[in-house]
Amino acid sequence: MNRRIRGRAAAGFTLIEVMIVIAIIVALAGLVGVALFARRDEAKVNLVRTDLNTIKQAMKLFRLDFDRWPSESEGLGVLWDKTKLDPDADQAKWKSYLEEPMPNDKWDQPWGYRAESETDPTQYDIWSNGPDKQEGTEDDILGRPKDDLEGGTGASSPPPPSGR
Repeated sequence: MNRRIRGRAAAGFTLIEVMIVIAIIVALAGLVGVALFARRDEAKVNLVRTDLNTIKQAMKLFRLDFDRWPSESEGLGVLWDKTKLDPDADQAKWKSYLEEPMPNDKWDQPWGYRAESETDPTQYDIWSNGPDKQEGTEDDILGRPKDDLEGGTGASSPPPPSGR
């Protein structure tokens, strides 16, 4: 009779063993989940940098056609919407500089844009407020036109203080 009891006990798993296995699976899933979410956030930042570079290229084309950056009143919308073009500008020169409108960054916030940079009056300032959606914080992502010339990447840093 003692043999039968030992045989049955050895054939199955105890509740504690099953709970330990489940706890290990949950712990591993948690670690993988955290790593995936961190990569997702990093990917979003890289997509914003790519979008900023696309906008900067469109800005260069606009400047070649009009010999100026878009004005504050025109904003970035002039790159995809002719109706935003200053009425005094030569309407015939305008073309769609971006295939699709890009009014917002990946956090669904409007791009920050200043027609005249506060650090260099011959340039403009463009940025994303980043994941926290607050201007002038550590996670802001800049797209300075001079980064192209200096080999910069538009690294995260706050935009110059605004006069607002």
